[in-house]
Amino acid sequence: MDRRSALILWFDDITIDDVPLVGGKNASLGEMVRELGPKGVRVPGGFAVTARAYRRLLEHNQAEEKIKDILKDLDTSDMDNLARRGRKVRALIRSLAFPDDLRAAVEESYAKLEKRYGAGCDVAVRSSATAEDLPDASFAGQQETYLNIHGVEELIEACQRCFASLFTNRAISYRVDKGFDHFAIALSIGVQKMVRSDLACAGVMFSIDTESGFRDAVYITGAWGLGENVVQGAVSPDEYYVFKPTLKAGFKPVLMRKAGEKAIKMIYTDDAKSPTKNVDVILPDRLRLVASDAEVLELARMAVVIEDHYSAKAGRHRPMDIEWAKDGLTGELFIVQARPETVHSMKDARVLRKFVLTGTGEAIAKGKAVGEMIGRGPAHVIKEAANIKEFRKGCVLVTDMTDPDWEPIMKIASAIVTNRGGRTCHAAIVSRELGIPCVVGTGSGTEKVVPGENITVDCSRGSEGLVYRGLVDFRVEELNLDEVPRPKTKITMNLAAPEQAFEKSFIPSDGVGLAREEFIISAYIRIHPLALLRFEQLADTAVKKVIQEMTSGYEDKAQYFVDKLAEGLGMIAAAFHPKPVIARLSDFKSNEYANLIGGAQFEPREENPMIGWRGASRYYSEAYREAFALECRAIRKVRDEMGLANLEVMIPFPRTVEEARKVIETMADYGLRQGENGLRVIGMCEIPSNVIMAEEFLEVFDGFSIGTNDLTQLILGVDRDSELVAHVYDERNPAVKKMVRQVIEVANAKGKYIGICGQAPSDYPEFAEFIVECGIQSMSLNPDTVIKTTLAVAELEKRLGR
Repeated sequence: MDRRSALILWFDDITIDDVPLVGGKNASLGEMVRELGPKGVRVPGGFAVTARAYRRLLEHNQAEEKIKDILKDLDTSDMDNLARRGRKVRALIRSLAFPDDLRAAVEESYAKLEKRYGAGCDVAVRSSATAEDLPDASFAGQQETYLNIHGVEELIEACQRCFASLFTNRAISYRVDKGFDHFAIALSIGVQKMVRSDLACAGVMFSIDTESGFRDAVYITGAWGLGENVVQGAVSPDEYYVFKPTLKAGFKPVLMRKAGEKAIKMIYTDDAKSPTKNVDVILPDRLRLVASDAEVLELARMAVVIEDHYSAKAGRHRPMDIEWAKDGLTGELFIVQARPETVHSMKDARVLRKFVLTGTGEAIAKGKAVGEMIGRGPAHVIKEAANIKEFRKGCVLVTDMTDPDWEPIMKIASAIVTNRGGRTCHAAIVSRELGIPCVVGTGSGTEKVVPGENITVDCSRGSEGLVYRGLVDFRVEELNLDEVPRPKTKITMNLAAPEQAFEKSFIPSDGVGLAREEFIISAYIRIHPLALLRFEQLADTAVKKVIQEMTSGYEDKAQYFVDKLAEGLGMIAAAFHPKPVIARLSDFKSNEYANLIGGAQFEPREENPMIGWRGASRYYSEAYREAFALECRAIRKVRDEMGLANLEVMIPFPRTVEEARKVIETMADYGLRQGENGLRVIGMCEIPSNVIMAEEFLEVFDGFSIGTNDLTQLILGVDRDSELVAHVYDERNPAVKKMVRQVIEVANAKGKYIGICGQAPSDYPEFAEFIVECGIQSMSLNPDTVIKTTLAVAELEKRLGR
């Protein structure tokens, strides 16, 4: 039989080359069943009702001319006109009589599924258009999907509704915009055994970071129940990142886990007219992650296999957008869809485009940022889908959540703000493709934004998106990365926020010279480590209650500290892998430690915390060393479990050579051994004794990183926090420069690493020039000064004949 005339094709008989016969979704499912099943990618079985079957239905009922007649005065810019035309075409197709041969083919195929899975087996009925999921043309959910369909009659009806959905309003509008002929495209249908994720969980994953375009991470989202809620943005899902290079090498690099609210879940019903429904999720399950580490890693491995396969076929990197589901009966994980990612795969990675907010405004709402852009305009708050026809071009769409019916107005919006949804929901996916900023999951954006007022939607500052009142000024900067020279002096960056790491990794650099643990502890952990270790001994019952809530799911409270610190450091180390990332061990002062939750019970009151119990002196102290052990465990987890051996360690504020040795010995006691698996231990050079005894310190440390902030303070005897003597504080003071030159010369003579991570070279170009002339090997800068300092250093080296 000629496959082109077949009304049914089983997934086992389909390849990716069959898009003209079965559409993009089905072609991909068949490709995975045939080619990737042996490699561990599980795809539920099923068959495709072909594009030929759709055309057979139209021919049998002589429907094409009737459809053309309905669409003859179509105007997609007129929402009423579009809605009327679409409604008439869909009603026509749903009324068409199935030809006998098509009905018989569907009945026979479903009977085969029943033999395999049981009588009346539940199936998903998914639309698969012959022009969907192309690399440059793929909207989320162009046509319809129907879940929990049982029996032949329900299946025939679902097929008829799928065929009609080729003419949803958004699909008609999209084809007109993309220049596709309505009749050059046909609809195939995938009939696939349901995965019982209504009894477990499901979600969406990308083989690339959806916001930054970072290629080496798999981004996974998931929620309880059927996956439609994640796709549609009806819930804020759990989020996970997995690092692909070390995953392939056999490590377990779950970089990040973040619980979403997951307030509702979609489950089965016994009602054929409404086969699914949403129910509330009980509080303990809302707080609990839907997937274990083992499951997250298994999903990531399948994502990597799928991406590698499609990349090989395309002859270039092909990131993928994948839907997954867990069967609550068997515990198995399945892939139910895979399509090309259509945003970052089309970008020119050589051009760095940056939006910079230059004005200020009142922040009225916040949520998850989608993209890295800024948009603004009058706010159009729409609470009901029936009112979308009122939307006007250039406005900011503010709504509860979007679905594919909203696409005709989304494409004319300057930005989008939603109450609900995560970074893989419908609004997020579509806004990325459209190239407009979107803030999802604000909770109450529709209440906080006044209809008609001018607002600015800012997604330029990392993972948090902000909505400002008024039209806040911004600028757009573009840089061709091919034009940035690489000087002999290593240029690294100072980085604190893990959520910025993927984005900042695109800035040309030689790694991270200072990753601050303090930010991760204060922003993500927030609890004093001793309060976790001695939880039962806490005197304050209110504090105990807060810690109990924050560490929900952790029987071992201390493990919470280890995991969260490892995730923060792991994100940074992965972003710059295999370049070195130097993590400075915690350097809070005692008053700052006391401000952590539960910290007041464990911290002394010091007259001058700036030069008190901080840095190295804490780590080997009997009063703190068990807390320091948690830091060592976190770093070991990053290096040994995640496989990120590019993470190195820096010791802050080592006052004496003996103290430096004690810290090295204490680290070893907790399994973090200098030199093991290439571990370098760098000392901070920020006390005059470090310079005076540089040769002796460098017998202990593998190098020095100069901290100009504290070094200047201690050389000049100035409290840098005091406004009264602030005019004296200056890193360019001759005494400071003399000591900086001295330690650079000693380190270079001993063949040891010497870098600088203090603020001075970021703030003062002339200081950067000075240390280059002294022979500094590496300077670590604030991210926003890396490019301009790189250009200046390259020019200086040229003048110096290097």
